[in-house]
Amino acid sequence: MKSYLFAWNADKWKWRELEQDIADLKATGIFVDSWSCASHKSIRTGDRAYLIKLGKEPRGIMGSGFVSSQPFIDDDWKGRHSMRVLINFEILIDPYKSPILPMDVLDSGSLAAQHWTTQSSGISIKPNVAADLEEVWKDFLRENRLT
Repeated sequence: MKSYLFAWNADKWKWRELEQDIADLKATGIFVDSWSCASHKSIRTGDRAYLIKLGKEPRGIMGSGFVSSQPFIDDDWKGRHSMRVLINFEILIDPYKSPILPMDVLDSGSLAAQHWTTQSSGISIKPNVAADLEEVWKDFLRENRLT
């Protein structure tokens, strides 16, 4: 299983349903959404997915789950055709209401080997970083009582 980084830049796209999507996740245990995917030739169903919020602060990892589809062509938030995948989110955090795993943590230690401020969504996370990210993410969720 590989790990991929999906990006949401709130400066470019307002996620108007975020609060409702989080409520749906809490009520049902799952939230599925499609995201553009730059690594569409290598991504597979079952791969790990992390969602990072970029743009203005707060910035950092705000969600995780698993890829649940093969890549497909669909319209993006601007109405342009793009390669997309479905992600089954298990964790989704509102970065304006709860802490998210911050950029200063991502830019330190072994995690600093990854470029986090990507311009593309659905990029591969380096294998040596992915295992450490999973542990840091689990610790963060536990410490903040988000699981």
